Amino acid sequence: MAKRDFYDILGVAKGATAEEIKKAYRKKAIQFHPDKNPDNKEAEDKFKEAAGAYEVLSNAEKKQRYDQYGHAGVDGQGGFSGGGGMNMDAIFSHFGDIFGGGGGGGRSGGSPFESFFGGGNRGGGSRQAVGSNIRIKLKLNLEDVTNGVEKKIKYKKKVVAKGVTFDTCGTCGGQGQVTRVQNTFLGQMQTASPCPTCQGMGKKIKNVPPGADGMGLITEEVTTTINIPAGVADGMQLNVRGKGNEMPGGVAGDLIVLVEEAKHENLERDGNNIIFNLHISFPQAALGADIEVPTVTGKARIKIEAGTHSGKVLRLRGKGIPDVNGYGPGDQLIYVNVYTPKKLSTEEKAIMKQLLDAENFTPDPSKERGFFDKMKDFFN
Repeated sequence: MAKRDFYDILGVAKGATAEEIKKAYRKKAIQFHPDKNPDNKEAEDKFKEAAGAYEVLSNAEKKQRYDQYGHAGVDGQGGFSGGGGMNMDAIFSHFGDIFGGGGGGGRSGGSPFESFFGGGNRGGGSRQAVGSNIRIKLKLNLEDVTNGVEKKIKYKKKVVAKGVTFDTCGTCGGQGQVTRVQNTFLGQMQTASPCPTCQGMGKKIKNVPPGADGMGLITEEVTTTINIPAGVADGMQLNVRGKGNEMPGGVAGDLIVLVEEAKHENLERDGNNIIFNLHISFPQAALGADIEVPTVTGKARIKIEAGTHSGKVLRLRGKGIPDVNGYGPGDQLIYVNVYTPKKLSTEEKAIMKQLLDAENFTPDPSKERGFFDKMKDFFN
């Protein structure tokens, strides 16, 4: 059975903002939540379907692949986008922030929907405080994105100062959250919210060493090594788990790396293909030539056939950029441009005049192949 479009599943337009996508998923999750639809297989399937759509559309990198390639761009990439074999508990923990609950990704105990449906502690633990994320930009050259690269990054982050001590929070008893029961049109429901005393840590700072702020944090410069996979593109985000700001009594946030792709001196990227504009002289085009051209991995020699026209495209298969999803590399496309000089010497003009009426230099459109015939060769 054909897979449904993720935007249709959530009921949003393709150009929807991240906040609109989140609101749409929240609405669907409430509508089809298992606690609200007990023993309803259809509702459970729709709940999973919405989770799968949100898992892709809420991730900038996956959304970009889905917008470009459809389901083929995100299938087999992990998470919940694979279909009906999703585990409900995994969904609950994975989207821990959808209702302002936990930190997501297994960091928050219990279902993120508990505050709406009183679903119990599915995760088997108390809410764990999470430090804030850090966002940095990383400039990569064409060689980096083609081959993949390991980068050492220096940045500043908040870390827990040495000597910080804690007491268990008396308000929440170390749970990090407080609960209350209220009556709604759905019946009696339990709501949970971060503890106002400890801000969800479950602990109160007892001793703060000199130089630390009120949370027991100091700022330090750190170095982190990250592996950049081949095929990343400008605007993609890489998430490095646990390398963000620390949280006393909790876990560190994430380091989010925004890829910026620097322009190459001679080569241009077009998706997974690499473009090179080759300029040759008229004699080279007429007589043919062996020419050296740059590639990302070095130099390559190509043969220019005698009689080559301006606009011809030559292809070096597999000399492009590897697909970030593992579908194989693109090609290097060489666009041939025949150079026409604007100034000629007296001797050069005399030679050109001799050729002006020569039979082989007289254009014959009947012998020229049309644009669409050339395009057939290009895509074959």
